[in-house]
Amino acid sequence: MDQTTPPLPPDDTGPPEAALAEATPVMAQFLRLKAEHPDFLLFFRMGDFYELFFEDAVEAAAALDIALTRRGRHQGEDIPMCGVPAERADPYLEKLIRKGFRVAIAEQIEDPAEARKRGAKAVVARAVVRLVTAGTLTEEALLEARAPNYLAALALPAKGGPSLAWLDLSTGELGYESLSPGEVMAALARLDPAEILIPDGAALTGPLAPLAGEMARKVVLRPPASFAPKAAERRLLSLYGVATLDGLGRFGEDDLSALGALADYVELTQKGARPALCPPRPHGQGATVLIDAATRANLELAQTARGARGGSLLAAIDETVTAGGGRLLARWLQAPLTDLAAITGRHDAVGWLVDRPDLRGALRARLRRMPDVERALQRVLMGRGGPRDLGALRDGLTG
Repeated sequence: MDQTTPPLPPDDTGPPEAALAEATPVMAQFLRLKAEHPDFLLFFRMGDFYELFFEDAVEAAAALDIALTRRGRHQGEDIPMCGVPAERADPYLEKLIRKGFRVAIAEQIEDPAEARKRGAKAVVARAVVRLVTAGTLTEEALLEARAPNYLAALALPAKGGPSLAWLDLSTGELGYESLSPGEVMAALARLDPAEILIPDGAALTGPLAPLAGEMARKVVLRPPASFAPKAAERRLLSLYGVATLDGLGRFGEDDLSALGALADYVELTQKGARPALCPPRPHGQGATVLIDAATRANLELAQTARGARGGSLLAAIDETVTAGGGRLLARWLQAPLTDLAAITGRHDAVGWLVDRPDLRGALRARLRRMPDVERALQRVLMGRGGPRDLGALRDGLTG
């Protein structure tokens, strides 16, 4: 999983007809869905379990340290199989994502009783309802509470400088900025995105060479059409449900390309679930200190040289009492301001609270009861929320 991720959607030519002809109806269904998503592990819902078959089962069993069994035979060979409980799948998904896998979730989209009406051997209809990737996570169990989880898109036009856009799907935060080629790696180091969308065929040389080297594991190659400005505008209009982008801001063509690539990827992976996104926020050129990746690593701003949060500057100074506050502090620390007025404004706000210990104590006590409303709301809006998320919204509104 260390090589550059192939484009999405991948080859959809389908499994060989001979393989389908020899397969049972259920295995034929699995093979068709797998052929549509060959670079994903396919979680195939069967009753109370997600089952994996063939090479998916072999890889997943080794990665998850679970039993590898067999289910029937195909083309004269035993079919490898493993499975995880559907109601407790999040820990398994987390482990797979952290090891560099991507997962396609195939659910039963039909009541078994309806399938039986078509005959005793009828197969329950199934469809892939979501593609789980490192940059598009929303589940509480799969995310670090105090860290943003960014998906980035890098537009590399033939003329002009690159444009970078980023999205935290779990909160709806969306930003963008125009860069010079020499600034790209520093900007990516600031964001530390889980995935980076890049046009397939782009020349990753010179200052962009790390994207084909040490950062290749985060790169997802996308069709150049995903970055087309005109299509990008249509995607953004649809995503926000508006007739014009005038109310969201003024965007250059390259900014639209990067933002549109994010919208395209979200549409692809979420299979119809529409997130609630904040208006795109421009990151002003020169608004923050440009810190290259090597300097960040040496300063240990958000993590140590070993990749741990403990022992970093952020861990030493983080006295926030909410997950959202922790994420905001992390963003501020990763992007030190350059504007004196903005710096002074922050200092004045801190000083005002320092001079009022009673008010500060009461405010912190109130904030301690505040759940992570940002992420709970996003899960509810995308149809992935549960009673716990609804309770978080209730407590956040009444607290």
